[in-house]
Amino acid sequence: MAERVPGAAGVVLASGAGTRVGAATNKVYLPLAGRAVVSWSLRAFARVAGLDTLVLVTRPDDDDLVRRVLREDFDGDIEVEVVHGGSTRQRSELAALRHLRGRIESGAIDVVLFHDGARPLVGTGLIAEVLRVARERGGALPALRDDDLVALAGQGGQSVTAVGDDTLVRAQTPQGFRAAAVLAAYERAEAEGFVGTDTASCMERFGGLPVRWVAGEERNIKVTYPHDLALAERVLAPGE
Repeated sequence: MAERVPGAAGVVLASGAGTRVGAATNKVYLPLAGRAVVSWSLRAFARVAGLDTLVLVTRPDDDDLVRRVLREDFDGDIEVEVVHGGSTRQRSELAALRHLRGRIESGAIDVVLFHDGARPLVGTGLIAEVLRVARERGGALPALRDDDLVALAGQGGQSVTAVGDDTLVRAQTPQGFRAAAVLAAYERAEAEGFVGTDTASCMERFGGLPVRWVAGEERNIKVTYPHDLALAERVLAPGE
């Protein structure tokens, strides 16, 4: 009998409220170029070779919206597994990991990638690259160098100076990690009450694995404010 090749899991996070976009509905279910915002991320993940598990983390309040999106907007070949998230992003990620625990512990899933459902423009090539590096090195995240960062200097931050550090980057998602390591790190963080700023910060604290960064994409924006939604619409309109 041939040995089964491990696969990767993609986790798309859609359990936040997204109030800053100015809509009564969770922003990831707003329309974008004919589909809900979150469906674009699901669609991109479903097209990545070697990724055979796809999880959508949602709020119980959004169950009707989730059913509509999966019925009307998602056309991938992967079945989307729906998990209710927690009170914070980290607990939502942990809920997804606990949902996948059996497959992680059996070795069926070797890498997990976490992605913001509010980043609809992520490319399949970027997802594949994060997966490749995470599988080879233990952890990976996409990022862009940020030449605009400045530091406040002087008493009370009265003057501004360049940071002078070309390693400062703007992190994006998806962020990918070896599955067993990220599950163990998140369980330890939960036990100790640690809350990180993102997946990578939790892994750096408890995971014991290096987190490499790969070149991100300028178009991989996060929809936070109304103008972000308008920009994403303009990006998608010519090709879709």
